[in-house]
Parts: sequence; C-alpha cells; structure tokens
Amino acid sequence: MIPPIADRFVAGETERDVITHARVLDTEGINSICNLLGEHYDSPEPAAADRESYCALIEAIGEEDIDATVSIKPSQLGLGIAEGCFRSNLELVVERAAEQGVFLWIDMEDHETTDATLDAYTHHVEEYDGIGVCVQANLKRTPDDLHRLADYPGKVRLVKGAYDEPGDVAYREKSRVNEAYRECLEIMFAEFDGGIAVGSHDPAMIDYAEGLHDEHGTAFEIQMLMGVREDAQHDLAAEHEVYQYIPYGDSWLSYFYRRMMERRENLLFGLRALLGR
Repeated sequence: MIPPIADRFVAGETERDVITHARVLDTEGINSICNLLGEHYDSPEPAAADRESYCALIEAIGEEDIDATVSIKPSQLGLGIAEGCFRSNLELVVERAAEQGVFLWIDMEDHETTDATLDAYTHHVEEYDGIGVCVQANLKRTPDDLHRLADYPGKVRLVKGAYDEPGDVAYREKSRVNEAYRECLEIMFAEFDGGIAVGSHDPAMIDYAEGLHDEHGTAFEIQMLMGVREDAQHDLAAEHEVYQYIPYGDSWLSYFYRRMMERRENLLFGLRALLGR
C-alpha cells in the first residue's frame, strides 16, 4: 500500500489504479500519460516483464473510453543491456499500441541514450505516427535534433532536463537552461506542423509557448506531473489540451523521493504531511 504522503505523486501499484486515476481525470477534462515505474535494468528478464505489463496496459486503455496514452523509458525495455534488446521489446510494444490505437511516448534519459532513443523513434514513427519522443532543452545538441525531427510525424515533448549531465554536453546554469528552453520552443513553433508538447510546470515557459502559438498558429499541448501544480492543470485545461503524467507500480519509493528532493514546495508538502498538518 502506498502511504498517503506518497499517493499525491503516484496513482498506485497496479494497472487498475492508474486506469482509475485516468478515468477520474478524463471527467475533469485532463488527459493522461500512464507510466509504469522502473528503469535501468541489467538483465533481460525484468525488461521483458515490463514489456508485457505495458502491452497489458495498452490493451486495458484500448478497452476504455478515455483519453489516455502510455510512456516508457528505454532503459526499462533493456537499453542498458543492449540496444538490440531495447529495440526488440519496443517493437512489440509499438505493435500493440498500433493495434489498439493508443498513443505511445518514448521518454528520454541521460545523454548517452539520446542517439539510440531518437533512432528508435524515427524508425517506428514512419510506420505508426501515434508515437512521441521527449527531448531535453539543457542538452546543447537539442536544437539540431529538433530541426531533424521537424520532418517526421508524431509528437515531440520538450522538457528542461533533470539529469546531472556534464558541462561539455549540457547547460548547467538555470538561467541558461531557461534560455535554451525558449530557443527550442521557437524552433518547434516555427518549423513543426503540430505535435508540440510543452513539458513544463514553469508558468513563464507556458506563457512563452502561448505567445508563440499566437504568432505561428501551431497547435500544442501542455504536460505536467501528477501532484505538481494540479490547480494550474485544471485552470489550463479550460483553454488548452492538458496531459497529466501518471506514474504507478511497486517501484514508487525512489520516484517519490526524487519528487520530494527536486522542488522546495514538494518537500514542504511532505514535511507537513509527516507532522499531520
């Protein structure tokens, strides 16, 4: 059982839990991105098990009348074991998503996985355009990647980047990352036909995206995490397409710890819960 202090950020441990949460969000005008927690496997067995769990989740979503998508991490499907392991597992998940008409996101991890992740995305999106990929604004290579991705169907989610990357490949100062995020948004709204996902809780970046939309007319959606600025999610959903990223699974403890440590507001929430306030 996930304790009340953590269930703000994690839907539960089971497929039923995440579907139930997605169904509630659907009634509130918010779409869902369902993610089974788990990553960085060093043997093929857990990667294969998560592949099957994702296929089952996709089938369950396909049977529901809700706007829900699925998001996977490459290391969860075996990228840390071998690229071939990842690609073969991903192919089965993509096939199931195409059969059920469920949109599939491929998350981005540290910079050493970028090429393999983008190669897998561009390969599959040519045959099934119901796929998206995440890119990180803090990586210095991202503008070039965006110019290339503009020629493909599918969607691209832009985030600032949460991995502790070395300075030769990534911007490390917050102000420079914010500048890079704006620069990447400018490329996307100018060159993409649509399929832009603004993955940010930063009101300034969302406002900037709205201004670029007014300038270029390019459609976009907003994506935020479960448990973070949920009031803003509901407010934004009155005018924009909003997706909430919903984690679930029995690997919730490490995820919850990261959420607590990354933002002062989250840490204060956790301390208040522990003190019973």
